Amino acid sequence: MTTATGGVRAHARIVARDDGRGGTSLPVLDGDGPLALRRTRGNGAEARVMLVGAMSGPLGGDHFTVEADAESGARLKVGSAAATIALPGQGKSEARYDVRLSVADGGELHWLPEQLISARGSDLHVTTHVDVGATGRLVLREEQVLGRVGEEPGRLGSRIRVRVAGRVVLDQELACGPGAPGGWDGPAGLGGCRAVGQLVVVRPEFGENPVAARVLGENAAVLPLAGPAVLVSAVAADALRLRGLLDEALDALA
Repeated sequence: MTTATGGVRAHARIVARDDGRGGTSLPVLDGDGPLALRRTRGNGAEARVMLVGAMSGPLGGDHFTVEADAESGARLKVGSAAATIALPGQGKSEARYDVRLSVADGGELHWLPEQLISARGSDLHVTTHVDVGATGRLVLREEQVLGRVGEEPGRLGSRIRVRVAGRVVLDQELACGPGAPGGWDGPAGLGGCRAVGQLVVVRPEFGENPVAARVLGENAAVLPLAGPAVLVSAVAADALRLRGLLDEALDALA
């Protein structure tokens, strides 16, 4: 971790590898400052890691980066111990949170952090870049909550980009809160909802048997992507209802 004028710079990295005995080892499990990593009890061949926030943030001017690589034959599940709260800092500069994920051929990664909450006065930009091999498997959940209870949100921008076998299957951006383009909270945007989420599932079998587009209830949609992947987009009044929609969608894809 480094601390410079304008904020904290912190980095965490996970590498999961087939241990040759039917399990998954973690030769690299390294986090600093506010990004602490803890291995927890796995299930069968799967290794599990929890991201533990050791400090508050990200604050204005902070720049956090998290990387996770699932190598061939490895199975990795990553979660977080609590929600991440974007908070205003002493400076006026934007905070950044970058996530870089890779899944090799024959690898599997479940990226399932808790919600990101955009508190009033904060300014955060999140980027998630994912590379998946042709026979890799991915479950990625992203949930964003605009403001704490009874609070207006901060400014939140996010971009998620997913490539499968070198081909871009998803490149999506979202901007919410003060200063975001007009209409983000209108009928064509979030429609007054305060929680928004995405679920991206990549499975080789989707290439031959694509998932059909459909609507789940009133606030979620399943959309096949241009590759062996599917996107679920959902909005809800709060984080609890959003999680229920995304869990329902994941169960339906099983």
